[in-house]
Amino acid sequence: MLNLRPRQLLLLSLLAAFITMALKTLAWYLTGSGGFLSDAIESLVNVAGAGFALAMVSLARRPADDSHPYGHSKAEYLSAAFEGGLIFIAAIAIFITATERLINPQPIATLGVGTALTVLASLINLSIALLLLRGGKQHGSPALEGDGKHLMTDVWTTAGVVLGVTLAAVSGYSWLDPLVAIAVALHILHEGGGILYRAVNGLMDKALPDATLQQIEHTLAGFSNNHIQFTELRSRAAATLKFAEAKMLVPGHWSVAQAHQLADKVELAVKQLGVELVLHIEPQTTCSK
Repeated sequence: MLNLRPRQLLLLSLLAAFITMALKTLAWYLTGSGGFLSDAIESLVNVAGAGFALAMVSLARRPADDSHPYGHSKAEYLSAAFEGGLIFIAAIAIFITATERLINPQPIATLGVGTALTVLASLINLSIALLLLRGGKQHGSPALEGDGKHLMTDVWTTAGVVLGVTLAAVSGYSWLDPLVAIAVALHILHEGGGILYRAVNGLMDKALPDATLQQIEHTLAGFSNNHIQFTELRSRAAATLKFAEAKMLVPGHWSVAQAHQLADKVELAVKQLGVELVLHIEPQTTCSK
């Protein structure tokens, strides 16, 4: 299996997007199919999305600085929002084109060549999508995962388009082709909404998954006893970075150095989970459980 870094994966995605766009545009040119045109338009979205994702991943990998002390990782959510917006625009364009074809249906020619080209493009997208989804999980990258899911949607979309064109050619009902194109538009509009929703959730500091929180709580429990307690655990995700904070209640007679030493050990233990934990040390005599 290929083990590529995020930038390499997105460069591969961008190259594939140009190739598939060329193949689908040729399929539309040869057949005059509205369904193939909708596929070609969505491929243009793939090019723009992959290019912007590459730029945002490059920005997200920059180290923290004085202006951005928590890093630049949230830039990946901008990529998802941008791609979601492009999908909305593409869906509207497809809907308008398909509606015109539905009102003024046209015969479909050279079905075999157009279908073969589109299927080839879809197989390329499928291969790249699987690599992106695998890379997204491996690197914890929303940009890679979002681009991969979008390409998978494109694969299913292409399957629907090929079905519509085939039904129109076999049955002789040319209106089936634009009807499928309209369904494609509605489908990718829904996908665009999902991408935007996930991007907004990320920008609004969504909490870490329950499984991760349980791991943190289990780690904290290992340091808890009758004299040391942890309360008010909060967390947030920032694309590839994970943050958490909590209060550590210690005996009132402890020195600052003693409490700080324990806090360092706890924070280091949680860091092994991939989470940056910040503990606020407070004496139990002034804090309730």
